[in-house]
Amino acid sequence: MSSKLFTPAKLGMLTLQNHFVMAPMTRSRAIGNIPNSLMATYYGQRASAGLIITEGTSPSPNGLGYSRIPGIFSQEQVEGWKLVTTAVHEKGGKIFIQLMHTGRVSHPLNLPSGAEVLAPSAIKPAGQMWTDQQGMLDYPEPKAMSLEEIQNAIQEYVKAAKNAIEAGFDGVELHGANGYLIEQFLHPHTNQRTDEYGGTLEGRAKFTLEVAQKVSDTIGKDKVGIRLSPYGVFNDLPLYNEIDADYTYLAQQLNAIGIAYIHLVNHESMGAAHVSETVVKAIRENFKNTLILSGGYDKNRAEEDLEKGHADLIAFGRPFLANPDLIERFKINADLNEIKYDLFYTPEAVGYTDYPSLN
Repeated sequence: MSSKLFTPAKLGMLTLQNHFVMAPMTRSRAIGNIPNSLMATYYGQRASAGLIITEGTSPSPNGLGYSRIPGIFSQEQVEGWKLVTTAVHEKGGKIFIQLMHTGRVSHPLNLPSGAEVLAPSAIKPAGQMWTDQQGMLDYPEPKAMSLEEIQNAIQEYVKAAKNAIEAGFDGVELHGANGYLIEQFLHPHTNQRTDEYGGTLEGRAKFTLEVAQKVSDTIGKDKVGIRLSPYGVFNDLPLYNEIDADYTYLAQQLNAIGIAYIHLVNHESMGAAHVSETVVKAIRENFKNTLILSGGYDKNRAEEDLEKGHADLIAFGRPFLANPDLIERFKINADLNEIKYDLFYTPEAVGYTDYPSLN
């Protein structure tokens, strides 16, 4: 059987060299929250992917919830990202930046001076998070955002998208998954507002759709995607009854805006709940542009889902992390490198740019 995986693909106005997407993965190598030459090496090594989506990158000082994650709100960060986009484009790759505002998933010690832990409602997540200064600490209670702070956050996404284009990115992915700010607005557990940004399904979806619309108006809808994780329980988000209805509505509205893709995450392989076939089917039927599926894929399952039309592109995460030449290895059915799990989030090159290629 001929494999669709290795053939060129379309995404908006772009032609990708294959149907592989490198999924966004936090790697915590941006010292001082500024992208650097080590990161450029890492992404450049993996430029044989049809599309690379970067690690979560904050559009705001308030969104830098984790240690050593990059931002794209300052000129210095834009210059740092230019190293990355140049390294990828020189090898014929395409790259979108993932805009991730962490919202309540944050700690003041991880934020720059003057930044705040903000969320739709003042509901703190269970558990703890890492700080470089004091190790693991409890999550604080976030500040519930005022209407003015919501408008400010929307404008930060818009500015970040403009900065991304200036830095040479082919587009942006809005991180609406994994319990970060956009999903905090979508989810009834974290959004208990009684104003226009809460309450009803339309109210909870308003922030997401306004960000998608305004970013699309600014850089072009063909350069905008969004990542969603219905049934993902990451960052203390419990399952709730209206998930299928909520995400069907979201797919319809995102389709009306006309963004380039929806990137659907399934964390089942990492212990999350089963993602209902109903919601995947509803998104597929209601959203007419590209659908990217991700979550524990191997080569055979990826080929099968592409052949059956379940998805247009398939995203791989950890296999790309440990195999810069993943596509070449899949082509000839070569063994994959062992993943060094303990070095995912350390600041050095080891466990990052030192994974060997076959040649």
